[in-house]
Amino acid sequence: MTITNALRPRQLASWVSLACVAVLLTACTSSASPAESSSAPASAPATVAAVPGVTSAAPAGADTFLAAGQDLNGTLLHEPACGGYGCALSGDSTAFLSGMTWTTWSGTKAVGTGAYKLDDCRPDCAAGTGYAVTTVVTLSQPVKVCSASGTRWVWSHASFTFPDGLPQALQGQNAPQNPWTFTPLITAARQTCS
Repeated sequence: MTITNALRPRQLASWVSLACVAVLLTACTSSASPAESSSAPASAPATVAAVPGVTSAAPAGADTFLAAGQDLNGTLLHEPACGGYGCALSGDSTAFLSGMTWTTWSGTKAVGTGAYKLDDCRPDCAAGTGYAVTTVVTLSQPVKVCSASGTRWVWSHASFTFPDGLPQALQGQNAPQNPWTFTPLITAARQTCS
């Protein structure tokens, strides 16, 4: 779980990583064959994500997925209810979505309500306390994933609102990262298209 007291150095590292992603993106999109270029509808506008240097053609809602645990080799989920323990957002099992109801799932964003299950990682993540916090999550900035089974788009950004607030243990320096850009996922997605 990322906490805000370590956010500044991580943000700087994220921006540097994103600059590298922009270079990879340029290489990925400039090497597209004419057949790939013509597969996108002419009316599909290019979208510029809120992350500098990350651009993509707009996907259809049916082509967008949540990568469980930010793992592109794992399960890609489309409008998941996240039953049971939930759908992992983090690769370290400290953040999950649970009991989700999606009011929007388009090619540009997904908005859902449910629970955000978080581990406070105190004294460490293995022995930490888990909290289920009511949330409205907005997933956005889909990135292209190329594979033998076809092109998919995965959400690379999440922002949260907490209608009932956060428990005391998850406030201040222990607050969850919000918004959250899935930087390793973005890097991995770009590498699939090279």
